[in-house]
Amino acid sequence: MTAVGALPVLRGHVPSLATRDTLLGFAAGVMLAASFFSLILPALDHAAQSHGRGAIPAAIVCVAILLGMGAIAALNEVLPHEHVTSGREGPISPALRRVWLFIIAITIHNIPEGLAVGVGFGQGGMSGGLPLGIGIGLQNMPEGLAVAVALRGQGYSGRRSWAVAALTGMVEPLGGLIGAAVVSVSALLLPWGMAFAAGAMLYVISHEIIPETHRSGNQNRATLGLAIGLVVMLFLDVTLAG
Repeated sequence: MTAVGALPVLRGHVPSLATRDTLLGFAAGVMLAASFFSLILPALDHAAQSHGRGAIPAAIVCVAILLGMGAIAALNEVLPHEHVTSGREGPISPALRRVWLFIIAITIHNIPEGLAVGVGFGQGGMSGGLPLGIGIGLQNMPEGLAVAVALRGQGYSGRRSWAVAALTGMVEPLGGLIGAAVVSVSALLLPWGMAFAAGAMLYVISHEIIPETHRSGNQNRATLGLAIGLVVMLFLDVTLAG
């Protein structure tokens, strides 16, 4: 789906910045809904099955969310990377070419998405993973488009921009395998894994996607996209998981 989203650059068509911000807002809405309805709420239920109702399940989920957010924050600090409009972050690395900085940035974003889908399949099979898989796939399309357009703007050919954007999505299957493996080892790890993945996605939403979509004056369209993405993911979660 990342590769599909980047296809317009092969035909020389580059959507407007307002359209790209709207689509990225949609991606944020999907991730927000997936974090709560597909990960955090089921994590609370699973923790309650092992520890009973009360403070312990809530504490487990809260700590795991913070750990997930902290893990992605640490990657942001350790790995040099560059965003489309805000510029370079992390350690200075002049030897890295600009395109690889973009790849690292998108790879950081895609890790929690892969983890989330893997955890979903690991805890509930098709009913647990299918809504997440479809939702994350949908929101990968505007991400792929954003990467390809950014590279195209730096002078890369349409084919190369598309290829690099497609490759940035390859980390997600690996993250999915890790997430599924971890929660399959023990039922006690399941709420930890689900809430960890949710926290990682929440960090990406707050730290990366929303500021990116609001930076150019398109916040109204981006917010509309977020609202649509949220309700689409909620609908998928209820209908496909039911």
